[in-house]
Amino acid sequence: MFSSLNPKDKKAILEAVIAVKKNVGDVIIQEGDDGEHFYLVEAGALTCTKFLNKTDKEPTFLKEYQPGESFGELSLLYNAPRAATITCASPTCELWSLDRNTFNHIIKRAVQIKREKYDNFLE
Repeated sequence: MFSSLNPKDKKAILEAVIAVKKNVGDVIIQEGDDGEHFYLVEAGALTCTKFLNKTDKEPTFLKEYQPGESFGELSLLYNAPRAATITCASPTCELWSLDRNTFNHIIKRAVQIKREKYDNFLE
């Protein structure tokens, strides 16, 4: 996701991220909530679950996040409610959090520039 950013934007992200530590069972993102942060996993494991049907009594396991992976961007990119619940599954989880405003300013702009270059290439 960050590979297309210029050095100035990468530096801005490094200056804006906040370290977040969670413990087993802590919910980082709750399905249906408004999205305020994007997360990068530094250490630990997190589970992603979702209620697939309104009648489900328990959520369905979708995936396990590991160090180096990220989550939470869809809600920020599309200004939509969180699509799933992310919970710390290991004794501790270390994350890097980027707030909505910084994410939108840097990431959305980089995606738009990349898309414009691609569209110009096709013309």
